[in-house]
Amino acid sequence: MKLKALVWDVDGTLAETERDGHRVAFNRAFVSCGLPWHWSEAHYGELQAINSDRERLLRDMAGRPDAPRSASRRDALARRVRDVKIAIYPDLLRHARLPLREGVMSLMQECRAQGVRMGIATTTSRACVEALLALHLGSGWRRWFDALVCGEDVQRGKPGTELYVRALLQARVCPSQAVAIEDSPLGAAAARAVDMPVVLARSSGFVESSFPRVTAIGPGLDQRAGWRPNVLAVDAGLAGIRLADIDRWVAHARGPRD
Repeated sequence: MKLKALVWDVDGTLAETERDGHRVAFNRAFVSCGLPWHWSEAHYGELQAINSDRERLLRDMAGRPDAPRSASRRDALARRVRDVKIAIYPDLLRHARLPLREGVMSLMQECRAQGVRMGIATTTSRACVEALLALHLGSGWRRWFDALVCGEDVQRGKPGTELYVRALLQARVCPSQAVAIEDSPLGAAAARAVDMPVVLARSSGFVESSFPRVTAIGPGLDQRAGWRPNVLAVDAGLAGIRLADIDRWVAHARGPRD
């Protein structure tokens, strides 16, 4: 079945916003809240296994002797820091002008030219999504997408399935007609749980992670070398991953038809 939609994760997939955006915003929020805490790249990499700002903060506080002792006070502090961080993040993005990952824009433009629908399925907040996409796609960024499902739209983020279920409904496609573009184990698991093929472009936070049952995995959408399975067409004129490559990976995963 021909591909009808791509559903994009945001953080780590569209841009390296985890390491260079959210982590930095958290550290500024700690300062703003009068906390002597700082998340290094290595420590934040460990926390990326948790897909919620509040839960990341609670996990971090569990190992801090200077964190509040009661669960209720920890939760209140986590919510306060999260809210300050979300308020900081859009301005940080605009001033730092964090780029999209190489290959993302060209694949998005091909989707628009070929009439392939696009969706967003992310645990991050709508304000954070808007800050990134308005920076790179302009004030009309919402018109690029048939589906937009963010963290505040669901009860449980990835690896729960609600984000992808809602995105598929909004894009008016079934799982077999769409492909998820992801970078994390939790995101890949969420998409696979609704029977969506997954193209996994590794990000800085998950270089060594294991990704079972993905349709294809490689170093980035701007590269043709290093992808598995190695079924890409050899063409010196091609640069980066194209829709035809994704169709080929999906067909390869499904095997020969009877």
